[in-house]
Amino acid sequence: MVERYYRELVRFLSRLVNDGDTAADIAQESYVRVLSLRNTGAAISDPRGLLYRTARNLVIDTHRRATVRAHHVDELETIDEPVAPVSSQPEAAWEASRRTTALVAAIDALPPRCREAFVLHKFDGLSHAEVAARMGISRNMVEKHVIRGVVACRQRLAAFECATAESASAETCARPRAEARAE
Repeated sequence: MVERYYRELVRFLSRLVNDGDTAADIAQESYVRVLSLRNTGAAISDPRGLLYRTARNLVIDTHRRATVRAHHVDELETIDEPVAPVSSQPEAAWEASRRTTALVAAIDALPPRCREAFVLHKFDGLSHAEVAARMGISRNMVEKHVIRGVVACRQRLAAFECATAESASAETCARPRAEARAE
């Protein structure tokens, strides 16, 4: 069967796909499918007809795949942003890691009772009243501790931003320091 129809099939496919290599690939795949069907014991009454039908179907599949690929490539070319989310870009992940380290350092630098109140409120999600009851202090004191923690974190982030910003002006970086001294 291979010797009998191969050249005829490749010529037929070459006219359909306008590419000899693609035609040869499709012809080979057609033979693989028809011969594997024959090896299963299925009765094939018209092997040539089945071979040509299989080849036509493969041409249609190839065309569909090419159309889908071209569509996706066009979509990707129109996207100005990275394909992956910004948070998974290496530079963004590294920057987030450095920011987190700066914030952890700011929280670690707080006095122990202040740090405990801040962590219980911000990270454990307890209300000021719940923190006050757990620590045995007034709600007013909890509020002061939380505010002190927030200010420390903001100052550390402002210093971090100024240190990492390439185009930060001296005025922009001086403002958070002046605000911190005023508080």
